[in-house]
Amino acid sequence: MSEKKTIGFGVPNEMDPHHFTVEIPAARTEPVVVTEHFGLQGGSNGLPDSVVRCRVPRAAWTAIAEEAKRVLNERLKEKKLSTSRWSSGANKVERLLGRELCVLAWGVEAAGKDLIPNALRNWVALRPDERWWLFSMAATMTGGEEDRDIGWRKAIKIALTENPTGEEVAAMRSNNAKPAVKAQDQRPQLPLLFKD
Repeated sequence: MSEKKTIGFGVPNEMDPHHFTVEIPAARTEPVVVTEHFGLQGGSNGLPDSVVRCRVPRAAWTAIAEEAKRVLNERLKEKKLSTSRWSSGANKVERLLGRELCVLAWGVEAAGKDLIPNALRNWVALRPDERWWLFSMAATMTGGEEDRDIGWRKAIKIALTENPTGEEVAAMRSNNAKPAVKAQDQRPQLPLLFKD
């Protein structure tokens, strides 16, 4: 059995496959651009050749790059495909892995720096098919670069950055708990008309 030839993060080495690119500029202040390329299907039946899915601020990209690389490479190893790494310029990413990465990028593109570790933790905890579903929900109406923090993109950001762990939920619940009310205190108190 021969190993399937791929480019970058699992992109089939064939003529114009559907894939994503992650454009990492050499200038460390420029945003990282994630683009979906539709390959041979692009330009027909109303489908564009490509769509810029998001521009991730460089600080946010730096915070997610290593963990994203680790997760994508684990998935490639499972399929016995060559692994890759991020470098300046265009980094190709297989179509489904690109959708998963795009969900993470959407989650952090408008998030505060202190929320990015939550986004990473929650993104890693999602199954691939859950990431694909989130991508498909957002991509339909709010999947372009100008749709930052709108609709499903905003929902993804909230889900990834504000979704607490079980321990955090327990702490929030204990902080929100109201003191127990005694049964006798719940009865209405009527004024007494007659005194003994």
